[in-house]
Amino acid sequence: MTQDLSLRAASRFAALAFLGSLVLAASAQVALPLWPVPATMQSLAVLLLGALGGGRLAASAVALYLIEGAMGLPVFASGMGGPAVLAGPTAGYLLGFLPAAWLAGYAARGTWWRQGAALLAAHLVLFVPGVLWLAAYVGMEKALWAGFVLFIPGTALKTALALASLKALRR
Repeated sequence: MTQDLSLRAASRFAALAFLGSLVLAASAQVALPLWPVPATMQSLAVLLLGALGGGRLAASAVALYLIEGAMGLPVFASGMGGPAVLAGPTAGYLLGFLPAAWLAGYAARGTWWRQGAALLAAHLVLFVPGVLWLAAYVGMEKALWAGFVLFIPGTALKTALALASLKALRR
């Protein structure tokens, strides 16, 4: 009986992680084709996956998403896939989704202020590997401008949208 429950829980977790990877793939297709980094809805999806499913589930969904993309499935922005994307200019952001998803899990509990702080921290943490990786392609000054500063308004908006969505879904 206990083994059946464990198998059921593991199956449920795997199914939810797969569903989360599909949400990420869909959110990647909502993109503004900026160069060198497109603006997508992926970070919003990462925040919501973490806040609603917890850090472990969200990080698992991100890891599965990255594996799907590395295998060549067209899950990355603009329908891209393959290992070259994970070696290209946006790879740092994609890898930054892992700690961001885990950190967003802290938004699941606490006051709205704590939830907002956790979501903002999660959103900002994905920029660290993103900008550092991008700098190898375009230099640090351009990476900071085109890979972070340009995204500040969207980051604030998506973080607020994630917090509002979390509040609405918790009612």
